Amino acid sequence: MDTLKFEKKSTLVIAHRGLSGIEKENTCSAFVAAGNRSYYGIETDIHRTRDGHFVINHDGDFKRVAGEDIVIEDSTLEEIQNVILFDTDGTKGRADLRPTILENYLSICKKYGKHSVLELKSKFTDDEIVKIIDIIKSYDYLENVTFISFEYENLLKVRRVLPNQSCQYLFWKLTDEEIDKLAKAKIDADVWCIELTEEQIKKAHSRGLKVNCWTVNEIENGEKFANWGIDFITTNILE
Repeated sequence: MDTLKFEKKSTLVIAHRGLSGIEKENTCSAFVAAGNRSYYGIETDIHRTRDGHFVINHDGDFKRVAGEDIVIEDSTLEEIQNVILFDTDGTKGRADLRPTILENYLSICKKYGKHSVLELKSKFTDDEIVKIIDIIKSYDYLENVTFISFEYENLLKVRRVLPNQSCQYLFWKLTDEEIDKLAKAKIDADVWCIELTEEQIKKAHSRGLKVNCWTVNEIENGEKFANWGIDFITTNILE
């Protein structure tokens, strides 16, 4: 199995939860698979644990990815790292498929020279945002990180600490109102691909915004957005 190649033109391609079309999402295996290919960036998701660590997983628990009813924010890192995840075929035959942490993800991004697209899933406190930033600083990698979140307050908290840091707001539809809000804050747009139009991309660009879209997995759609001049495409399998 391999990625699906498409004509991306100047669009930068981001591996969604790592190369999740081939390896188990949000694992070191998925991040390394993306690192070994031509992707510009690797996207992932972090939640806080009960004991103050930052664990990588899309959902707030491990029911979908491991069949385990373990809530991240109610659990310790040690409890979470005992979980074995399903492989992409639904089996549990690989002991290496375990939840990982922010530090491991950053280490892989840095090793392979990939831009980090870091989704802040929890509603983080100011102190937690500072702690996340300090971890990234310890890898000397801040200039290679874009923070994204559905929680707009998370991005404002990042900007209070790092006024010029790359940030993208995740949401479902790019309206004129959203463009106005983001242009004033100088926060870029990260939009669901289904309702995104060429006109909306042009409007966002005219206000100085970059546009990312998720999750694009079909060659024809990837090429459509690339032809429209979108800045980034987030994908499970396109390359």
